[in-house]
Amino acid sequence: MSSNVEMNTRPEPDQVLVDIANYVCDYQINSEEAYDTARNCLMDTLGCGLLALRFPECTKLLGPLVEGTIVPNGARVPGTQFRLDPVKAAWDIGCIIRWLDYNDTWLAAEWGHPSDNLGAILAVADFLSQKNVAAGKAPLTMHDVLTAMIKAHEIQGIIALENSFNRVGLCHVLLVRVASTAVVTHMLGGTKAQIIDALSQAWIDGSSLRTYRHSPNAGPRKSWAAGDATSRAVRLADFTMRGEIGYPSALTAPTWGFYDVSFNGKPLEFTRDYESYVMENILFKISFPAEFHSQTAAEAAVQLHEQVKDRLDEIEKIVIHTHESAIRIISKVGPLNNPADRDHCLQYMIAVPLIFGTLIAEHYEDDFHASNPIIDELREKMEIHENPTYTKEYLEPQKRSIANAIQVYFKDGNCTDKIEINYPVGHRRRREEGIPLLEDKFRANLNTRFPARRSAEIFDLCKDQKALEQTAVNDFMDLLVI
Repeated sequence: MSSNVEMNTRPEPDQVLVDIANYVCDYQINSEEAYDTARNCLMDTLGCGLLALRFPECTKLLGPLVEGTIVPNGARVPGTQFRLDPVKAAWDIGCIIRWLDYNDTWLAAEWGHPSDNLGAILAVADFLSQKNVAAGKAPLTMHDVLTAMIKAHEIQGIIALENSFNRVGLCHVLLVRVASTAVVTHMLGGTKAQIIDALSQAWIDGSSLRTYRHSPNAGPRKSWAAGDATSRAVRLADFTMRGEIGYPSALTAPTWGFYDVSFNGKPLEFTRDYESYVMENILFKISFPAEFHSQTAAEAAVQLHEQVKDRLDEIEKIVIHTHESAIRIISKVGPLNNPADRDHCLQYMIAVPLIFGTLIAEHYEDDFHASNPIIDELREKMEIHENPTYTKEYLEPQKRSIANAIQVYFKDGNCTDKIEINYPVGHRRRREEGIPLLEDKFRANLNTRFPARRSAEIFDLCKDQKALEQTAVNDFMDLLVI
């Protein structure tokens, strides 16, 4: 046989695909903590989506692609009157829940927001439930939604533990597409083989670049990129359920597979099996709508506010000690061109609470920035230093700290206390302190969109684990329609 031909023997599926499919189909979630945390995650994620509907730059992207389109059993978008096909509904839900960057986060070798998968999960669950009811069948329950959330969190988070996509310039929303594809194909009735086929499609899609997340190109695409990914997952799952074949060596194929094309030839590494670890250890973004690496910095700045608020013009320098990931992703100098640029600038997210004692989404808007030149004046006085201990403990499995420390020096030679915070209020180590605040945040976000009685009804249901899990998805979504 000539040496200039290739053997066309179809290989066995890549083990990474098989492991995910086995987990989605076979693993039973028995952790009460995981379900309780998933319920809190659902509340926080939906609340952040409702809050985002106050921002026209977000809402202009929502709704059917063709105005007036009618979709039988269409999936609802919380806080709106839209009833859309599941692909566009997943896009819209994914967009609103990520827009303000104000809910859960996972930090490891790769960063990301596993709650982004809710876009696909909720859209498909609502569509299937309405379709089932119309056919005289039982709808899905919110227990099914929470289970899918736990598994999607786990898939995205476990892959992220040891595998850095950002270091090769790829965006973490790839993992949203992979995780959503797996759980949604299963929700649609897919077999293990079909889940493997759909997953291969998700990896073959590759990944968007991180260009839109970093200086000098940071922009609002980072607020809808996850919606795009979760929507694509629903489309790929649908293709597979219609009989589209998969590509078994999507990751490992020499030259043409994901590893060789996009990952410098390296295989993915794993140090944990898929269970419920990620949901149990998820980081809630409770205090500030700010990129998570800055959460403890913003908290420290709030604590320093009283010491500096009347002496802003006397400040000589502001010294910040942080971890390597914060320096790499959000430390920047120079002009900040849009809200998305500002909520990914460590210096901006410290300056605002130093001056005003708080940090809210409106503080990133153009008008606010333009009317407060003192913000940029303080940014110019900041020194950023890496603390090797912070960097080390950021990656330690039993710590997962996100530490920052700030000290302000004045022109007269005096200085403030050095405020060091290792764990943000949304960390697992601060759950007892954080959950009441998360609930208050959810109640406030509900009140931005619904009348008081409806807000109370939704809140009370979401607080009751048993009642929520037994609720039909279509009934739950009925409550979220305005």
